[in-house]
Amino acid sequence: MTDQNQPRSPEPEGSGEHPFQFTDKRKVNNSGEQSRPAEPAPAAGPAPAEEPEAVVEPVETPAQDDASVDPLEGLDFEPSGEAAEASEVLKAKAEAAEHLDALQRERASFTNYRNRALRDQDAARDRGVQDVLAALLPVLDDVERAKQHGELSGPMAAIAEKLDQSLQKFGVERFGKVGEEFDPTLHEALMHSTEAEATATTVNLVVEPGYKIGDKVVRAARVGVVGPE
Repeated sequence: MTDQNQPRSPEPEGSGEHPFQFTDKRKVNNSGEQSRPAEPAPAAGPAPAEEPEAVVEPVETPAQDDASVDPLEGLDFEPSGEAAEASEVLKAKAEAAEHLDALQRERASFTNYRNRALRDQDAARDRGVQDVLAALLPVLDDVERAKQHGELSGPMAAIAEKLDQSLQKFGVERFGKVGEEFDPTLHEALMHSTEAEATATTVNLVVEPGYKIGDKVVRAARVGVVGPE
């Protein structure tokens, strides 16, 4: 394209039919300034991939003035994998410890009940023997008087001996003999006399012998005693 504003160059002499020409390819904008030639566009290629913009979703939060709403309700803290297994193990151990404690309490309670029941059985057995012995005391006194007077002989003597052996099996013990030292916890003094040669109070007459079961005195011996002046 030829700029009309530019003056033509004079043709050199002797140029002939084809005179020398040149063309100015610079462009002139409306403001009269010369514009630079357009730079070649870069080679076409794949456009760089644009990075996706991060999308931030709004999180709804409970109102601050609502005390009934749990701020952690929407969060997920459930353990998984090894953490869940460890949590189950700890829970199982806690339950086992609780059951063991309950079992030990029940065992101790049963042991106390068994010991108390055995003591009650022994006490009931002793009371039963005491009641039977108290009922037999008049018969035993008659048998003892018959022995002292020599009136018990033959089959009756054997029966009396068997009766004493049977009472001994139940822990029944007869006490109260002449010459024993007087003991107010075991003897009941019906008569009392003094002697100049006596150094201590002793039994000199047995009216009725005493009976006891273990340490329990069922009846004290009724005796006569003699002591120093």
